[in-house]
Amino acid sequence: MSDIAGIKAFTFDVGGTVLDWHSGTSAALKSWGETRGISLDWPAVANEWRRQTLGEMLGPEQSGLRAGALADLNIDGVHKALVGPAIEKFGGPRPSDNEAQTLAIAWHGNPPWPDSSPGIQRLNTKYITATLTILSVALIVDASRLAGFRWDAVISCEMLDVYKLNPKVYREGARLLGLDPAEIVMVAAHDMDLNAARAQGFRSAFVARRVEWGANTQTPTCADHHDFIVDSLEELADQVGA
Repeated sequence: MSDIAGIKAFTFDVGGTVLDWHSGTSAALKSWGETRGISLDWPAVANEWRRQTLGEMLGPEQSGLRAGALADLNIDGVHKALVGPAIEKFGGPRPSDNEAQTLAIAWHGNPPWPDSSPGIQRLNTKYITATLTILSVALIVDASRLAGFRWDAVISCEMLDVYKLNPKVYREGARLLGLDPAEIVMVAAHDMDLNAARAQGFRSAFVARRVEWGANTQTPTCADHHDFIVDSLEELADQVGA
């Protein structure tokens, strides 16, 4: 077990780590397709939509410094802009503007992983819990209210005018919480996010979300240098005595 002395807070990636975006988004796309009489590989469309969105949000070379026609949009706007191209890639028709908006807002209703709510609740009894995510504030608020999450703080990259994996994201997250980075554990299902946080002095917890991208997809891997490597947020709570 890792040394837990000095830990005061846990900051969370939300999309994929806390929320099961793949199943929720696949279901929303399928529902839209049924209204239009369209049958496509909706899980594959969902993954393409996610890939395109991540490419836009993380910026050139994952610098977090966004550029181009969509650079001024938060993730909700990017979801709306990119759902059409994702569907068209699989041979479907581009949604209308209103349909694209509805599909984008469907991300606000993505379900949590089964362990997310109890795990966060347990961690929150002993530590500060906060988001540190590329998701919009509105998306975090809506999804958290549906799932019953309680956060001490909501920190979104849209508030910082810079996105992951830029070092400023992690430095500003620590500053806003009034903590030294070494007092914070970054929690994510994505090695690149954790490594970027560690480079700024954070501790790190890797949560294995084996079906984040759906069934029969590549099992996620991580470096062995993380302070915690767990299969659920409840296991993380166990390891830190919460």
